Amino acid sequence: MEQLPCYEDCVKQIKKLNIECTDEIEQIVNQAIDSISDELRTISLDLHENMETGMKEVHAHYILTKYLEKKGFTVTRHAYGMHTAFTAEYSRGSGRRIGICSEYDGLPGLGQGCGHNLIAISGLASAIGIKAVLESGKASGKVILFGTPAEELSIGKIVLVQKRAFQDNVDVCLMLHPAAYDHQYGKLIAIHDVRVEFFGKPSHASAAPWAGVNALDAIVQVWNNVSMMRQQLLPTDRVHGIVTDGGQAANIIPEHTSAFFFVRTTKASQADRLIKKMEACFEAAALATGCQVKYTWREIGITKDVIQNAVMADTYANHMKKYGIRFPSREEQEKSGGGSTDMGNVSYEVPVIHPMYGIHTTASNHTVEFTAAAKTEQAHKDTITASKCLAATGVEVLLNEQYYNHVVKEFKKELAEH
Repeated sequence: MEQLPCYEDCVKQIKKLNIECTDEIEQIVNQAIDSISDELRTISLDLHENMETGMKEVHAHYILTKYLEKKGFTVTRHAYGMHTAFTAEYSRGSGRRIGICSEYDGLPGLGQGCGHNLIAISGLASAIGIKAVLESGKASGKVILFGTPAEELSIGKIVLVQKRAFQDNVDVCLMLHPAAYDHQYGKLIAIHDVRVEFFGKPSHASAAPWAGVNALDAIVQVWNNVSMMRQQLLPTDRVHGIVTDGGQAANIIPEHTSAFFFVRTTKASQADRLIKKMEACFEAAALATGCQVKYTWREIGITKDVIQNAVMADTYANHMKKYGIRFPSREEQEKSGGGSTDMGNVSYEVPVIHPMYGIHTTASNHTVEFTAAAKTEQAHKDTITASKCLAATGVEVLLNEQYYNHVVKEFKKELAEH
């Protein structure tokens, strides 16, 4: 197997690019972000306390857009036809355009179990850090913060991609995500979802069960089919789901049942293989039980895997190194992970990084423990540090044409491989 370059090798490559983000410019970024740290802490705690689920983030939309307008950005509310999406722009002269993403939705029953309150303020901090450099006259170009709703539903950024929000407006796009570890490559895989329904015939479950066609039997058969199918899946494939309708009463043969499944593969191009297997599981269950079956894959389409731009990812890691943060080798990083995000769809259109930064917890995302960690003072400090490094990476794109050309070259190479 080909050995992937380790972190130290990547640092050496970055140094060859004549990095132009000097100590003076980094100081501008850091001072701008430090000056608003307390304000961002207040916003973060507000979003944590007043969690809203996807496409319902009315309060978050209000406080984030109000804050950005106060900070001198040109804000577009309800952007691209989504009630809780927004954009916030600042430009000075002609030049390259840096996109930053904020997320702010939460999880039913868990609250901010993925730390989107921290992602929201990391977007604010990074955009304001880049804006400070533009205002100083040290760089020219534009920074655009995208407020992207419903990441947990994989909706917001996919809609924005379909409406060419990124392709027509930015040259690169960056964001951060809190985790229990620091990975500049942040392995995030493709995901698709499907709803399946079975239609049978009701009957008295004791007096005349032979007269019914049991739709619950079909769901049970699907579960068994999927469980057996897992033996023949790749170790990196994932299938998981829930029953959404198991029948109405124990003494009635169920005439209708339904379930909802996620399927995940390491790359979007591999999804068809798993989709066909799932559909075979559904059809087999219908045939075995005599039910009719209907299955519907998500209309908006697949959520793609994230293509991490190695040039920008290693620049970010190099900045984090100054704060004592070390990263495992790329090979080790890419053996872990398994989450998914709609940032993947953006990464197929423009160069993207989506680093995972540690917030001093051992808890996994989407747990009660992570929800608690996402509101700590330490998590806030870690977010501020990572935001400074993300902003410095964005500034490098503004300053350095040679660097940007390497970013684009890497993007084209990775896209071809996907």
